[in-house]
Amino acid sequence: MNQSAFRAALLDPDRPVPPGVTDPEGRPAGSRFDVYRNNVTASLTEALRQAFPVIRKLVGEEFFTAMAIAHVRAHPPRSPMLMLYGADMPGFLAAFPPVAHLGYLPDIARLELALREAYHAADAAPVPADRLAALPEADFLSARISFAPAMRIVRSRWPIHAIWAANAEDAPMPRERRAEDVVILRPGFDPAPQVLPDHAAGFLSLLQAGHPLGQALAATPDFDLTATLGILLSGAAITDIALETAPC
Repeated sequence: MNQSAFRAALLDPDRPVPPGVTDPEGRPAGSRFDVYRNNVTASLTEALRQAFPVIRKLVGEEFFTAMAIAHVRAHPPRSPMLMLYGADMPGFLAAFPPVAHLGYLPDIARLELALREAYHAADAAPVPADRLAALPEADFLSARISFAPAMRIVRSRWPIHAIWAANAEDAPMPRERRAEDVVILRPGFDPAPQVLPDHAAGFLSLLQAGHPLGQALAATPDFDLTATLGILLSGAAITDIALETAPC
């Protein structure tokens, strides 16, 4: 049996039952295959419902179900772990004509994906909160920061945190359109998104890439460093501070 044809037919009811699908007596098993096909689609749709509760609330249950089925057919799972399914949703939404007027949806999907990734990320012990403050200035500028595996940064030209909070935590809906960069940290069991100060996301991205603090500061426009470091420390995000060693 051709496995590619079987996978394609499994997710598309318009395709015929693949050749070779038979019951224990060797007879064609079209009805059984249809039941199996419906169960697989329902399971994947439910996985998307659980993964994107805010998207679901924004578009409504009925529309989300239809949209999820279209996503399932366009993007079959690449892993047997359903907790990872849905990574293609932001790109799918960006190209899905019925939601073209909701330009923020792909970034909300990215935020929900990042929350799920943070939830499943490995644990890591944070450094003591006073260790960074105790560094001499020369060491501070040359220090390289390591972050917890759960930390995620999501940048957007939309108020994604405000939209997420309004639908996930019953916060007020945003009254204006403004860009929001969000950091996701997991100080305890559950990850939580926080809005970053303006330009702080670029600074953190440089640190994540391995640049020392001094270089990241020099390359970043004015931003609230104190508030940014406070967010990181309170969120148990800093797991190591590596200092440059002097050459022998």
